[in-house]
Amino acid sequence: MSVDVVVAGAGPTGLMLAGELALGGARVVVLERLAARTGQSKALNLQPRSAEVLASRGLLYDILAIAPARLPAGHFAGIPLDYSRLRTPYPFQIGIPQARVEERLAAWASDLGAEIRYGEPLGSFSQDGAGVVVNGEAAGYLVGCDGARSAVRKQLGVAFPGRDARVCALVADVTLAGAGPAEWTLPAPGGDGLLTVLPLGDGVFRVLAAGPKQLAAGKDDPVPDAEVADALAHDGLTLGDVRWASRFTDTTRQAAEYRAGRVFLAGDAAHIHSPAGGQGLNLGLQDAFNLGWKLAEVVRGESGDELLDTYHAERHPVAARVLQSTQAQGVLLVPDEDVTALRAVFSELVDSRALAERVAGLDHGNRLPDLDLTLLHDGRHHVVDTPHGPVTVRPDGFLS
Repeated sequence: MSVDVVVAGAGPTGLMLAGELALGGARVVVLERLAARTGQSKALNLQPRSAEVLASRGLLYDILAIAPARLPAGHFAGIPLDYSRLRTPYPFQIGIPQARVEERLAAWASDLGAEIRYGEPLGSFSQDGAGVVVNGEAAGYLVGCDGARSAVRKQLGVAFPGRDARVCALVADVTLAGAGPAEWTLPAPGGDGLLTVLPLGDGVFRVLAAGPKQLAAGKDDPVPDAEVADALAHDGLTLGDVRWASRFTDTTRQAAEYRAGRVFLAGDAAHIHSPAGGQGLNLGLQDAFNLGWKLAEVVRGESGDELLDTYHAERHPVAARVLQSTQAQGVLLVPDEDVTALRAVFSELVDSRALAERVAGLDHGNRLPDLDLTLLHDGRHHVVDTPHGPVTVRPDGFLS
């Protein structure tokens, strides 16, 4: 293997990281246990900060060209958040299935020279001060982007504190017998639970349901077609076919350390939480964006090892805030009359702009929102003029 970096996992986080590393001149191999991408999409959105990330690498406009929807708002537990006042060139959510994002990221990473090996799982690894041995071959570093049940995290023995699931919900991609909704809408929980139906194109709809049956289920319980049909019936919709269906929970955990020597964790390998607010995929992309340029810079010999410690220092607090946010949203989504009253008061009192910045991923770091993002396409530092004089801008658009 004899490469600079091995990335375990070819989901959005792993592919974003592979592209960042290759852009920075690192030799990178991605190991993916699946023989091919499934085409299924857990996530369906990109937040404004992720749009900035993708724009800075020349990837955004291809994604916008195939995105089914642009939403001028986010939400906090179904409470609308106006994005129009956010200081960003992209004050909207992009509604797009995860699989389409993965396709673009995989093509980008491959074009830059990253090698993606499908059907090759990570087995064992060991490390010392000189490098990492992965599946019996030498590498400089290893990054676990291999999901919530990360083999990398487990082999490292990194603590993963948090709490187990309290509620469960249903997700399915279906066709309908008859017309379905034509536009994307924000979730609107009611007294008997939550049902959201979103058009994905080509006659396929995403169903998210959290009613009494779902809340009582376990994550690994099968999802009968009849349960999906019953959920849709609450909105007067009739099920056609179920393309796939699964369950998800609000399990909330975060790795105690994102770095152990020459091994790192990113994405769901580092943090898991409820999908409330649509932040999961975005958090992983931004982990990869932060780590990628730093790791490439160290590989090139332009910075010392201490730069890599800033990855945990910067990203761990960000994820902790997201976990806090999703836990709070979980409380506000409980189908209960008292919670409905709490939602009404909360929505009147909350600073909606501050909350919108938080959900959009724009509430941290010293960003330059008016920066010409085309400057950052090469993944290097740049000196730019500002009203306060010249400043050095990092490859991720933050002040150095």
